[in-house]
Amino acid sequence: MTTLQLNPVDTGTEPTAEDLAPLAFAGYAHFTAAQVRGGRVRGLDLHLDRLRSASVELFGRALPDDRVLSCLRAAVEAGPADLSLMATVYSPAGEFTVAGADDEPRVLVRTGPAASGPEGPLALAAVEYERFLPAVKHVGELAKTYFLRQAAGQGFDDAAFVDRRGRLSEGSIWNLAFWDGASVVWPVAEMLDGVTMGVVRRQLERLGVPQRDQEITLADLPELAGAVVMNSWTPGVAVRRIASVPLPEAPSFVELLHRAYRAEPLTSL
Repeated sequence: MTTLQLNPVDTGTEPTAEDLAPLAFAGYAHFTAAQVRGGRVRGLDLHLDRLRSASVELFGRALPDDRVLSCLRAAVEAGPADLSLMATVYSPAGEFTVAGADDEPRVLVRTGPAASGPEGPLALAAVEYERFLPAVKHVGELAKTYFLRQAAGQGFDDAAFVDRRGRLSEGSIWNLAFWDGASVVWPVAEMLDGVTMGVVRRQLERLGVPQRDQEITLADLPELAGAVVMNSWTPGVAVRRIASVPLPEAPSFVELLHRAYRAEPLTSL
């Protein structure tokens, strides 16, 4: 595993215990995760957009893209050609404080073995839950692990979240996508727009595949022809059941999403 730090002066330095303390003992930070293949990544523009917008939301300022890219590049160059990458942005001011004008955000980049996600098909428990700041991929996510473990204890593979209006939104670490037999259906609710989701959506558009946005409840599931979860690991793992509602595995739908994802060019850092 490689861990590199970006601070206001140095790029690509190894962090000290003092550097890591604001992260180890606090939860005010955000991140993005990616799979690197051959030293390159899909959706790099979306990752940078995510980090930039989340930094403005949490810290009121964002680091220049070129400085973030320098740290990402240093981490990738220090590891194997294929790896998992996570870039976390945080403030050295820590948590429960008011950051000063000179407290510039920092980036911690961690790499590990490449991953591709579970094979599926998965059974998802339905849990009523709405994330705080759902549009930000932040680190304060105790509920995600809690509900995942609760679901596993009930014989499910993971959990899907249902908001107070009864709409399916996302999974513990996943976006949801559905299939009606002709179109890809994206759920409408407050959620995190995943990078893989963004990549798949724009490539489906280029391929001419119909897509639509729709509020989806558990009662709507019997009318659908398939469902998947997706995240940085994979553009699609089949879902066979949400709560007590069975869903067709729809292998052609899963393959369509993987084909769209593969159509996205890999970009060098």
